[in-house]
Amino acid sequence: MLRSLYTAATGMDAQQTKLDVIANNLANASTTGFKKTRADFQDLLSETIRAATPPNAQGGSQPTALQVGLGVRTASTSRAFAQGDMISTKNPLDLAIEGGGFFRIQRANGDIAYTRDGSFRLDATGRVVTQLGEVLEPGITIPTDATNVTVTSDGIVQARLSNRTDMTNIGTIQIATFANPGGMEAIGNNLLLATPSSGDPIVVKAGDQGTGSISQGNLEGSNVSAVEEMINMITTQRNYELNSKIVESADEMLQKLTALR
Repeated sequence: MLRSLYTAATGMDAQQTKLDVIANNLANASTTGFKKTRADFQDLLSETIRAATPPNAQGGSQPTALQVGLGVRTASTSRAFAQGDMISTKNPLDLAIEGGGFFRIQRANGDIAYTRDGSFRLDATGRVVTQLGEVLEPGITIPTDATNVTVTSDGIVQARLSNRTDMTNIGTIQIATFANPGGMEAIGNNLLLATPSSGDPIVVKAGDQGTGSISQGNLEGSNVSAVEEMINMITTQRNYELNSKIVESADEMLQKLTALR
């Protein structure tokens, strides 16, 4: 009975973690470029009360072991990189990646971070930056006299300058991919960092080597399904209640046992 108490406690803890993940998904259902996560679980080492034995000359054996599981643990959280819905904004600096890959962002400390959030702005010097003022890498500066700024599907930024009638190339937006994007570290502000688990970034032109193309005037919405997360929340709550019921049942059995005279 004591074993069942501890086992149920691990189940309650695991379901609490899963609920935390669901809450974060729902909280970011409207976050641009957000990718939902899920909690992954593993069973704990089972207690072997009696091991299996091979058959002997007399024909006696224990073909199966007597083992009792000791609960569950949270192994990891994994991020789903499925494409989110495209949201049309008609803003020329709003960019979405249709397919795999990330925009490269230079942080204030010089490090490179990665994002699916393409809601870019111009700073006081005309540089293309994020909403927090961090610079798109490689740096692209839009001249003050530029009009009709366009971004092609392969990332070439063009604009019409006041002293010219044709379009002028201003720069090229590069896309980064990873062998294991699930191994990237989320640091907030819609940014991810490369880690030894994710591997080194492969930086290419949009559309090359399996990267997605760039869609101007659109943003990629979150890939969170509110209905799916609500269903997950209900099942998680029920699983938590069942584990708590085991605690109550084990407690009642212990009460009866201690009441014996």
